[in-house]
Amino acid sequence: MAHGATVPATDLDGARFRQVMGRFATGVVAITAVDPGTGRPTGLAANSFTSVSLDPPLVGFCVAHTSTTWPGLRGAARLCVNILGGHQLEVCERLAAKGGDKFDGIEWTGTPDGAPLIDGALAWLECSVEQEHVAGDHVIVVARVHALDEHHDGAPLLFYRGAYGRIA
Repeated sequence: MAHGATVPATDLDGARFRQVMGRFATGVVAITAVDPGTGRPTGLAANSFTSVSLDPPLVGFCVAHTSTTWPGLRGAARLCVNILGGHQLEVCERLAAKGGDKFDGIEWTGTPDGAPLIDGALAWLECSVEQEHVAGDHVIVVARVHALDEHHDGAPLLFYRGAYGRIA
């Protein structure tokens, strides 16, 4: 073993896995739609978002099986992935909460096809669900991008070691 190397942990319980993966900083997005069942805006916060393909333009994100919001989002014709800015922690916390009117106090306009575009988001992507893949306690969602744009300048909202922050 190299000088200064540590013995890798082989204890892969959930807490240890979360602790190690927490060393990878991620951006935070709000995935929003108008729930076809209620006609009201809804959304969830996610930090597992990535570009998947340029041709065709695809993105991916993960949603826990326990999400009570995902069924309403899944049924919408269009979703909006809002890339949150460092100033939008309250938006993130509201959308991450269970129950209630998640959009109470959140200002938004519509994307070209009407998905909720949160005021102050750094950028947005209007998407439709292309595929879902069950993976452990989450579903991996692959979504096709139909429209996108930059929205505001600013530093991103980041998630690192179990806490939210922003680039200084």
